[in-house]
Parts: sequence; structure tokens; C-alpha cells
Amino acid sequence: MPRYNARDCVFEIEAETPATWIEIAEINTFSKSHEEETADVTTFASQGQAESRKMQIGKQLELEGFHDPADPGQIRVEEASELLGDAGVIKLRFHAPGATSWTVWNAHVNLGDQGGGNNDPGSWSCTFTRTGAETTAAIV
Repeated sequence: MPRYNARDCVFEIEAETPATWIEIAEINTFSKSHEEETADVTTFASQGQAESRKMQIGKQLELEGFHDPADPGQIRVEEASELLGDAGVIKLRFHAPGATSWTVWNAHVNLGDQGGGNNDPGSWSCTFTRTGAETTAAIV
């Protein structure tokens, strides 16, 4: 895939009405991380060489930017961060410029720190943790 400007990526959260999406605005930094859990399968026959198998994959997406208390996307994220159990599993979708499909996650979201100094605009952040496998949807 060719290079792209990170600023041109789009992040949307599903509204309370299914299949209705709200862009999360005022983002200036994002970071997607991958985790894995492995199982040790070393035996005596391994002759001192460690062996393992990847057993589980986890992903997180952190968004950071400026706090806009009137932004519908940030408002929805803040509402979703207060939900527990199955009610707290929401949909998130995102794509890079030039992509032909959205990456879609079922996820739960946690708000990050908010604040700023004397001459700073107020900051805002959140972290989405994927639950289950990701899917895709055509960009229409």
C-alpha cells in the first residue's frame, strides 16, 4: 500500500441507532497496537530449544486529540465508555486513505486522561479494545 497522511484516516463509532455512524472529530494522533498470547509447547525432545504457538491475538486503537464537548463522536465515545457488560460492546470502524473497505471492530472503549496546561487546548483521548475478530465493510 502506498504511503498516506495519518491525518487523512477516518474513525467512526456506531450511534445508538444501528448502522448509523458518527465520525470522531478533533483527532490528531492515533496508534493501533497488537498483542498476542502464546503457549509453551516445549518438550524434552525440543533439546533445550524453546517452542511456542500463538494462541490468541488482541488489538487496541488509541485516539488522541482536542476535547470538543459539542462533537457528536466524542459524546458517543464518552457515553459508550460508561456502559458495562454486553451493553458496553460497541462498533468502531476506520480506514486509511485509498482503502476500499472499512476495518470494523466490536470493541469496548475506555476514556483516557483529559486536561492541559495554561496555554494548551484541552486534550481528549480514548482507547478501543477489540473483542472478537475484525471484519470489513465496503466504503460506500
